This record gives sequence, C-alpha cells and structure tokens, in this order.
Amino acid sequence: MGLCTFAAKFPNMPTNKYYVSAIAAFVIWGFFSLVLKPLHLYRSLDILFYRVFYAVTLLLVINLVFRRKALKNDLKVFKSFNKKARRSTIILTIVSGFLLVTNWFLFIYAVNHVSLKSASFAYLLCPILTTILAFFILKEQLSKWQWVAVAVSLASCAILSIGSQKDLIYSFFIALSFAFYLIIQRKNNQFDKFVMLTIQMVIVAAVLIPFFPKYSGSIPQESLFYIMLTFIVVLFTIIPMFLQLYALKGMKSSAVGILMYINPMINFLLAVFYFKEEIDDIQIVSYGLILLSVVIFNEKYLFRRNTIAIEKP
Repeated sequence: MGLCTFAAKFPNMPTNKYYVSAIAAFVIWGFFSLVLKPLHLYRSLDILFYRVFYAVTLLLVINLVFRRKALKNDLKVFKSFNKKARRSTIILTIVSGFLLVTNWFLFIYAVNHVSLKSASFAYLLCPILTTILAFFILKEQLSKWQWVAVAVSLASCAILSIGSQKDLIYSFFIALSFAFYLIIQRKNNQFDKFVMLTIQMVIVAAVLIPFFPKYSGSIPQESLFYIMLTFIVVLFTIIPMFLQLYALKGMKSSAVGILMYINPMINFLLAVFYFKEEIDDIQIVSYGLILLSVVIFNEKYLFRRNTIAIEKP
C-alpha cells in the first residue's frame, strides 16, 4: 500500500501527516543496507566521515541559499527565550549531535563488520527503550494494549538474543543512542526541523573533524563510493531525518519508536531474500511477534478508533 493511499484510507485521523511522515522515514531506512553493503570494503570511519561532511555541505547550501527566512525566524525564537531556556536548547542540541555520530558509527560498523541481523536487532531493542524512556522522562502515558505490545516486543527480543550475546552488546548501544536521540527531539521541538537537522549535522561534523587527519584512510578514487555516498546522504540521511523530526512535532516518542519496527522488518526480509543470510525458526517466530506488537500498539489507529498515540504539537 502506497503512503498516499495509506493516508487517504484514514481520513478521520486529524494529524496523520505526522504518522505518514514517521512511516515513510522508517520504510526508507529499511533499505539502507542496499547502498551500505556495496561499501563493505571501505573502513566504517571513512564512510561516516564522508557521509557527514557531504551532508553538512549540502544542508548548509540549501539553508543559506533557499531558506534564509526560516533561519531568521528560528533565531528570533531563540532570542525570545530566557537564559535558562537558551542554555537548555544549546545543551540538548549538542547532545543530539553526539548521539547521532555515535549511533551512525556503531550502525555502519555492525552492518559491515558484525552482521546485518545484529544491526537489525538494535532497532528491535530501540522501540522498547524509547517507550520506557518516554514513560519515565517525558511522562508519556500508554494504554493497556500498548503496554501489551511492549511486552510482546520484549519477549521477541529475548528470544532473538538467545545465542547472540556478542551481537547483543553492539545492538544495545546502537538502540540506546537512538532512543535518547528521539526523546531529546520530542523535548527540543520549537524550531524549524530542517534548520535543526542542519545544526545537529554541523555539530556531528565538528566532533569528527579533529579525528579525520589521523583516522581517515586514503581518499576514495572509485566512482562507486561517491555514487553510493550520494544515495546515503540524500535518500538515507537528509530525507528520512527530516521526516522523523517532523513526525516528532505531532507524535509521542513512544509512537514514533514503535513504528521503528518497520525498519528491522525490512532489514530482516532483505537479509533473508536478498543477501541470503541464514534464518531459523526462532527468528521467524520472533519477527512474527514483532509484527503482532506493531498491530497491537496501533490498534486504535488501524481499526479506526480514536487514537492516543499522536498528540498535538
């Protein structure tokens, strides 16, 4: 079902533009391995360096040339804050940048040097961690059915972790970094999301620049690297990051988090049917439970009842 058809199917949903934005972001990210795997011969840090520097350059050009009005409006909003609010905004934005660079490096390393399934498992843990953190930090309330969905997800992850303790360490820290990132975006949502994404990427670049001379390899010469990098930056970084930040303007962090299961479901299917990774009965049962948990968590939406998963911004 296309996203436009999906949106039209639920006309009674007053804020489904946020819901569709979240779905679109995670569908796109689900296919990330298709452009990442061809670069497995390159060092993970090199992919990260060039991805970030390319993205920052493109984002700065777009904002400085085409979106100066949005920049001025956000600066006006920031100046209207009191001293405490300004300090809080700066700290949250800087932390967001650090969380992004940590998450991206660990994900790239897991895909290219551990296994695609280990990277996928990280985004099975992430919705659970996001929901729990949102409950305790943001005080987001869940219905009894949504707690059932969390329990089903947790059971699925517990089953998948059997015999995969080594991969579980990578998965946990990938998931935790992105869960905290989502929570912060929900709290720090007063600004234009494209501008905020640009600032976060500038921070990521600032973190990486000191490490580039010592830890980068030779400059890639193959055209494949730059072709894949363009896809990574535009299609798998800027577009889904913007869609996700936009969704968080109108959705609870827990709701966005649970939709993240779209990503590993697609990763799992690609691992099995495209990359021909081995699969066993435990994985089939676990991913079946994950799909069930998504349905249960969104049952009010899917069965056209009044939703509690989406809030007004």
